Amino acid sequence: MDSDSKAEAIKRAKVLMVGAGGIGCELLKTLVLSGFQEVHIIDMDTIEVSNLNRQFLFRQSHVGQSKAKVARDAVLKFVPQIKITPYHANVKDPDFNVEFFKQFNVVLNGLDNLDARRHVNRLCLAAEVPLVESGTTGFLGQFIHCVVWAKDLLFAKLFGDKNQENDLFVPSNNASDSVKPTDNIIERGSDEDPEQYSRKIYDYVFGYNIQAALANEETWKNRSQPKPTFLRDVLPEKDILHNGILESNCLIDDLSLSAMPFLGLSNPQEVWNLAENSRVFLKALQLFLEKREKDIGNLTFDKDDQLAVEFVTAAANIRASSFGIPLHSLFDAKGIAGNIVHAVATTNAIIAGLIVIEAIKVLQADFQNCRMTYCLEHPSRKMLLMPVEPYEANKSCYVCSETPLLLVVNTRTSTLRDVVEKIIKNKLGMNLPMVMQGTTLIYEVGDDLEEDDVANYALNLDKILADLPAPVTSGTILTVEDFRQELKCHLNIKHRDDFDEEKEPDGMVLLGWTDGAISNGQSTSTDHQVAVGSTESEGIKVATEVSGMKRELNNSKTPQDVEDDNDEDDDLVLLDNHSETNKKQRLH
Repeated sequence: MDSDSKAEAIKRAKVLMVGAGGIGCELLKTLVLSGFQEVHIIDMDTIEVSNLNRQFLFRQSHVGQSKAKVARDAVLKFVPQIKITPYHANVKDPDFNVEFFKQFNVVLNGLDNLDARRHVNRLCLAAEVPLVESGTTGFLGQFIHCVVWAKDLLFAKLFGDKNQENDLFVPSNNASDSVKPTDNIIERGSDEDPEQYSRKIYDYVFGYNIQAALANEETWKNRSQPKPTFLRDVLPEKDILHNGILESNCLIDDLSLSAMPFLGLSNPQEVWNLAENSRVFLKALQLFLEKREKDIGNLTFDKDDQLAVEFVTAAANIRASSFGIPLHSLFDAKGIAGNIVHAVATTNAIIAGLIVIEAIKVLQADFQNCRMTYCLEHPSRKMLLMPVEPYEANKSCYVCSETPLLLVVNTRTSTLRDVVEKIIKNKLGMNLPMVMQGTTLIYEVGDDLEEDDVANYALNLDKILADLPAPVTSGTILTVEDFRQELKCHLNIKHRDDFDEEKEPDGMVLLGWTDGAISNGQSTSTDHQVAVGSTESEGIKVATEVSGMKRELNNSKTPQDVEDDNDEDDDLVLLDNHSETNKKQRLH
């Protein structure tokens, strides 16, 4: 296709972007500067301070506003002729159905959770629209947000310019008065000693602040809720009162001042537990107040400032614990905090560029030149990007094949609810499932159901599988379907009496199932998928489903193999979608 035809394909394309965060900001910029004329953006999130260091379309004044709407307004300032339609909403809302997706020429994902990715992937399959999938890999995609929060928000608020707007508190119209402490919480009272002030700050930022965030129920409908952390629940009173002994003749210089020796900690590569992080947080804050009080109000984070690194590490880990994110060592946190801007922003820009390149190939139907490219953390042989020919599709993928899945379960003790929650929703990712045993409908959810049906299905949920109106026993085949996703699969049931509590905690095992990730050199979700991945800080997978071609890979190495061989660096994937995937008719 010549340059004029290419430009025309770009100009005519109607693009849907899902996600306007780290990758999304770079992606929107790259799209409009590449000549795309119409872009729709879906994002349910609002802007947080921790976003500002890498999501360049947002500013301090935008905190609390819709990411999708602010991104649109920011881009229109430098490319006003583009048509951009924002949706401040959840992509899983019923308005965004198969018919909605059919209007687009290509869909670009910038989501941060696997459940939503699966949902979009299935809708694209049903609508027969190419999907470019993106996401993060490695711990940096999660833990980095905690470090940003601790460094750019908490540290700056406590020790930096006191005149900056107080945005530590999460506003909530639903939060009760008991959840809201006083507005001047950051100010230290004249009657507060360093210990009292440190305890107050701890409970505020890790306890009350998270309670206030939880009051926004819409935010947590499809996310795991964080757990507020209060000091009383972590450290006994005696440990708080004797949290290290500060000697008055301590003559350490400011940058070498450390809380660790007071607490018997010495190894920077050791991962502290929650109690140890809490003690470091309290001691570091007290040392700032007692030994460096003259600096407070003018401090900025310095990775060579030992006490500042300890404070940021402890704060990031305590917050990570609340959100169920693995904790990391001071050594790891220091590396992240010291390089956080260029590491994330540069990676996002690379990924956004790669995703647009592959999207343009798809719009031109230039599938022969689609590539999978690895972008690794440590470039070797002076190569940052290494394109690889696409992998062959995974024939066992339940999303795009009719291959039955095998569910091993104790049919005499497990309930239908166990199967629906643990397997159909959590493993298969269905949101509004319908379950049939033969011609008997045993479970369904939806807004259009009669009250009697809803009551009957609720009763079925708590029944043992073998005691259902249509008994589910060994050899039974269940048909499971989600009409909104236009996804259907079959579960072959096999009875087993006992399960290993450690290895099989669900009390049942699903075989023949893959979660949509790329593993062992094969795609697992679509027949035609393009993916770009990074093992640095934020990476992306691009998924493009197109019926037809399948190609074998000459080199079957995984991303880890590539990095171990010091051979390649950035990853792009192409998978073929089954052309026989048709729209499904509702079962009666």
